[in-house]
Amino acid sequence: MLRLGNRSFADDHLLIMAIINRTPDSFFDRGATFADAEALAAVDRAVAEGADIIDVGGVKAGPGDPVDTQEELRRTVAFVSQVRKAHPEVVISVDTWRAEVGRAVCEEGADLLNDAWEGHDPRLAEVAGEYGVGLVCTHAGGQVPRTRPHRVEYRDVVADIVATTRALADRAVACGVPRESVIIDPGHDFGKTTPQTLTATAATDQLVATGWPVLMSLSRKDFVGETLDIAAPADRLLGTLAASAVTAWLGARVWRVHDVAATRQVLDMVSSIRGDRLPARAVRGRA
Repeated sequence: MLRLGNRSFADDHLLIMAIINRTPDSFFDRGATFADAEALAAVDRAVAEGADIIDVGGVKAGPGDPVDTQEELRRTVAFVSQVRKAHPEVVISVDTWRAEVGRAVCEEGADLLNDAWEGHDPRLAEVAGEYGVGLVCTHAGGQVPRTRPHRVEYRDVVADIVATTRALADRAVACGVPRESVIIDPGHDFGKTTPQTLTATAATDQLVATGWPVLMSLSRKDFVGETLDIAAPADRLLGTLAASAVTAWLGARVWRVHDVAATRQVLDMVSSIRGDRLPARAVRGRA
């Protein structure tokens, strides 16, 4: 059973984490939800389309203009408070590697801290433990936040991901994070080449075998673009959905996405094929 905030999710419930970027320079939406009104409308739409989690981010993952702690706080804290008031039932996640930001958003009602940078600030897990919120533990190959991989090599990338995320998850629990609120993430593209990310994706079942719920953050990323020779992130939806279907079949639990409605259909279809979900309607051949 996965527990986040005041929500509990059965083991056969596949969760969608909707991306809400409070940044002017996101690689995909290019600032579409930087302003409060547009961001709140995007939250409303995501919840209506079936999102279980809203993931708020105040800093672009890749290289770009510097964003200090105060600016990240300005972009995220008040917005988390607004989302909490508008949607008291939804799980709120904040994508940050900074403990100061984690503490501030927990004060405003965040339920999950999404650390995409492999515990770069080890105090973030301590903050999650102090507030009793969930924590995403991500493999990033030891990369410094907001840097791209350069000629990275692994003896065995899957073994490295498993060992790293296990260690991060164990430390999270030792810091007081509830065991049922810890999630691991192989970190698509973070500290990895495209072949390494594809290998990690194919090995999703090995991450699932650790016993920790597995998050897939693969939406419209470069590994999809390079694999299919599609430069524009706007054209990478089909590749993203294909990878989502494969990883759902292999046992992942959570998908961090830009496209909630499309992903919900994919996950529901996989669940029905697997026998975990009844068809919404089954009258063919019976009428």
